[in-house]
Amino acid sequence: MTETPGDDRRLPPALADVARIEFDYADGDGIDFEPYAAFDSAEETTHWLRQWTGNLEADGSAYRVFGQDGAGGLAALWYGRPGRPLAEQPVVYVGSEGECDVVAANLSDFLWLLADGMGPAEADEERAERPDQELTALAERHATTPRRPAADIVREARAAFPAFAEDLWALCR
Repeated sequence: MTETPGDDRRLPPALADVARIEFDYADGDGIDFEPYAAFDSAEETTHWLRQWTGNLEADGSAYRVFGQDGAGGLAALWYGRPGRPLAEQPVVYVGSEGECDVVAANLSDFLWLLADGMGPAEADEERAERPDQELTALAERHATTPRRPAADIVREARAAFPAFAEDLWALCR
C-alpha cells in the first residue's frame, strides 16, 4: 500500500510553526483545528486506526497524526507517495463521524489551505475563504508551491489520490 521510512516522528519546521499558532474557531466561522506540538506516537496512531476501522490488524505506520478538530477528527500526513520526503506526502483528514479524505496534496498546499481560513475539517465545506495574515505569513515562509484558492487545492489533492477514502474504508471490518 505505502512505504513508510522508519519511524521519524519529528515535526517538519512548517508544522512546528503551525503548532505554535492558536486557532480561533469563532463559533463556527473560524478554523476548527488544534495542532499538536509533536506527532502522535506509532502506538497511539495504530491504536486510533484500529479503533476507527474496527480492524485489530490495521497498521498505522503510514500516518503521522499532527492535529485534531474539536470533535476528535484527526489530521495526518499519509505516506501515499513512496520514496518521497514527509513534506511531500498528502495531508488527510479522518473525522470522528466516519468522514475521511485527502485535503492537500502536500504540506506546502496545506499551509495555503490554512492561510485561506480552512482547516482539515472545513475542507469539505463550501464557504468563502477567510485569509488570515499570520497563517499567510507562515505559508509565505515555508511553502514551496504557489498559492491557489483553497477549493482548487482540495480538488487537486483528491484528483491525485482518488482511492484514499475507499482504501481506508476497505480496512473496516
